Amino acid sequence: MCGKWHVTRHTAPDGDKSAWPLQRGFDDFYGTITGAGSFYDPSTLCRQNKLITPENDEADQPETYYYTDAISDNAVNFLQQHHQTASEQPFFLYTAYTAAHWPMHALEKDIQKYKGRYDAGYDAIRAERLARLKQLGFVNSDIAPAAATDNWNEVENKAWEARCMEVYAAMIDSMDQGVGKIIDQLEATGELDNTLIFFLQDNGGCAERVGRGNNGPGPDDLKPFGPDGLQPRITPPMQTRDGRWVRTGPQIMPGPEDTYVAYGRGWANVSNTPFREFKHWTHEGGISTPLIVHWPHGIAADQANNNRPRILQQPSHLIDIMATCVDVSRAKYPRQFNDQDVHPLEGLSLQPLISPTDSNAADDTFSKRTIYWEHEGNLAVRKGNMKLVSKENQPWELYDISSDRGEQNNLAEKQPEVVAAMSADWDVWAERANVLPLGTWKKNAAKGNK
Repeated sequence: MCGKWHVTRHTAPDGDKSAWPLQRGFDDFYGTITGAGSFYDPSTLCRQNKLITPENDEADQPETYYYTDAISDNAVNFLQQHHQTASEQPFFLYTAYTAAHWPMHALEKDIQKYKGRYDAGYDAIRAERLARLKQLGFVNSDIAPAAATDNWNEVENKAWEARCMEVYAAMIDSMDQGVGKIIDQLEATGELDNTLIFFLQDNGGCAERVGRGNNGPGPDDLKPFGPDGLQPRITPPMQTRDGRWVRTGPQIMPGPEDTYVAYGRGWANVSNTPFREFKHWTHEGGISTPLIVHWPHGIAADQANNNRPRILQQPSHLIDIMATCVDVSRAKYPRQFNDQDVHPLEGLSLQPLISPTDSNAADDTFSKRTIYWEHEGNLAVRKGNMKLVSKENQPWELYDISSDRGEQNNLAEKQPEVVAAMSADWDVWAERANVLPLGTWKKNAAKGNK
């Protein structure tokens, strides 16, 4: 496993590691136990079970350290090691990039590729993207997009805002280069066509304001951490490894290691075109992301369209990844492990969609299924084309996703019986899935945990 872990509150060097990757089934790990931080000096950087730094990592000393590149390179190294020592055995590689999570950090060579690309502002880029989405068939041509959240004409520091998006694009570019390295390695060993690859994002664009306010001048007594000193923080106020104050705010052009800026709500709204809301919420802008599946030996091509890739609109969920991996590997999901009961498998295998023997049956199963969400008090349930959604402690809203992916026409008052039935379904699921009581995320956040 390479990259972001972020599923334990225990991050101290000598603390509880029972929920770290090696104690959760992985043989090798390089990455960060926390979920975000500097791309030049990540907090909780770890190899196997030991916290390290970019300077004291004996296994990897690149000329320029950049976390996205380090994730990619270590993923490739794991594949190479596997091929050298156990090429006849299958492998499972989980690569979790932190790009393009704040802060907006990227190498200047990649940033320069996008210089001036976003000078036209939010509306122009949103319109361009919506037209492209319609052309590709990802959204209906008559979709009513969510309203713009920010006005480019009212932006005071347009150069800074444009730079934020340039760096964001460079971060994606760097990740794309890394995915290419992984693909190249699979090709080099002849394993690409028979390797099932899932590529997905964990949530929609992020509107958080981290680093967008000015944090002022730093202390005048900062000292370097040294090669063994661990970076203690994932957000400002903080310093670089060599002792410089990390700067924030609209006068600070993001990208270098002594800056820490999020790209902001306006660009998150662009990223989420044409959906409503953002990461954190369970409206489409928070939860609707693409899933790309590549597996030439296992995926049925679109014979009617000259073997081109197929675009499927059936709803799926992250829980389906586990179910698919168990299915295609012909594994048996355990009932117990170390004398402890294991939660029953959630999700549906995507195999019937990937290579259907009965296309109509597969379409029917996925199109009519019920899927549930809860994230930081925000709730949703989708059953067929109907989606019930609410913000924390707010009334339920009801949308017909087949005709209103932008969630603009709330049907809750017109169809109270649907709201009642679907909300009751959500309650049953929440009780069964240990979602209740709601609000515990706030208690954990207050403790510095997530």
